[in-house]
Amino acid sequence: MSYNQLIFWGVMAILLTITIGLGLKLFGSDSATVPKTILISPPLETELIPAAPTVKTDLPSMNNGTNFLVGIVAGHKGNDSGAVCADGLTEATINYTIAAEVMDLLKRRGLQTDLLNEFDDRLTGYKANVLISIHADSCQVAGASGFKVARVTDSAIPQAEDRLVDCLNREYGRYTGLPQHPSSITDNMTNYHAFREIDGQTPGAIIEVGFLLDDRVILETKPKIIARGIAAGIICFLEE
Repeated sequence: MSYNQLIFWGVMAILLTITIGLGLKLFGSDSATVPKTILISPPLETELIPAAPTVKTDLPSMNNGTNFLVGIVAGHKGNDSGAVCADGLTEATINYTIAAEVMDLLKRRGLQTDLLNEFDDRLTGYKANVLISIHADSCQVAGASGFKVARVTDSAIPQAEDRLVDCLNREYGRYTGLPQHPSSITDNMTNYHAFREIDGQTPGAIIEVGFLLDDRVILETKPKIIARGIAAGIICFLEE
């Protein structure tokens, strides 16, 4: 074999080696590492919740607010769970979370507050400028959405308590965007036990903030919005 032929076959061998190497790199082999596939989950669809006015700009400060006392009952707290959803979410948890937010908002507006259990010893003869009991509705009723407010049937101060109910209806609806659901007001609301225990001159109301099934998104994830509506209703009443 001549020198030129040796050169030729040497070059061909080098080219063949390079070609095989590129093929393995591009197309893989039995020992090649296969890159992992990255799966990107689609975004979850979330329910749009109406924007609420902010606390800073929309909840007014109370003039001489320290002269007012507001009692807030966290429904079922210290007694039982209240309504229970299939996954274990309880009404008592929702009620307490909202009640704590209401307390914080009112304190920031300069009001004195008491956080009360469902059957709190302090309710007997309780004297305050207003008492609100916070509850949520059933987790079993599909197709029901909205809130309702009630006061005791045989009120000793009907004009004051009607005004309290009106303020809560107006402000809560404005902040949350939830509709009123007055058709589901029950005797348990209009004859609520705390109304019989507090001083007859303490204006009181009970609010069912929404249904734990259809209104769950806003009740569970937006307690600050719920609280703003209640706090604004209380301030509306005290200022008028």
